[in-house]
Amino acid sequence: MSDDAVMAPTDPEQEAEIAAFWEDVKHHAHLSAAPGYFGASPLEALQPPAWAFGGTPEEADGLLDLVLEGVKTATATAMWDFDGGEEPFPTVGGMSIILDGGGHPRALIATTQVDVAPFKDVPEEFARLEGEGDLSLDYWREVHERFFTEFSGPDHEFSEDMPVVMEQFELVWPKPE
Repeated sequence: MSDDAVMAPTDPEQEAEIAAFWEDVKHHAHLSAAPGYFGASPLEALQPPAWAFGGTPEEADGLLDLVLEGVKTATATAMWDFDGGEEPFPTVGGMSIILDGGGHPRALIATTQVDVAPFKDVPEEFARLEGEGDLSLDYWREVHERFFTEFSGPDHEFSEDMPVVMEQFELVWPKPE
């Protein structure tokens, strides 16, 4: 995986919790504000994918806290995570339900920008937007090289030339303070 690890709901209880979260968020975030005669909007009809940041429950909770604080507004994913088609490639305007380390839905984000670059060319500004550690590119490279190495899977290995998907997002719910 990458900085964002898909935690596909497999438990019917978790699926119900995520669906209830989505129904609640649509109302509170005014995502279904189109007049009724237009019919259901795509935002209202399609439940976004649910996933958690990081590779462990502790990382998921820590990175989610950074999102909720408004510090983390970007995430990086190894391009190979999208190869199998199981994880949807992020698109501008797309939304995601963010889970905590226990698999509970806690936030809704909307993608605002998507870029792809080799690991070695990830810009310093993007590292700052990730909101982790001391916000430096050196810190970002150290942590992400370790992450991409540890969670790469048997068919992939870290390299300076590996493509990285750089996704920027905004917090939709809960509303930032």
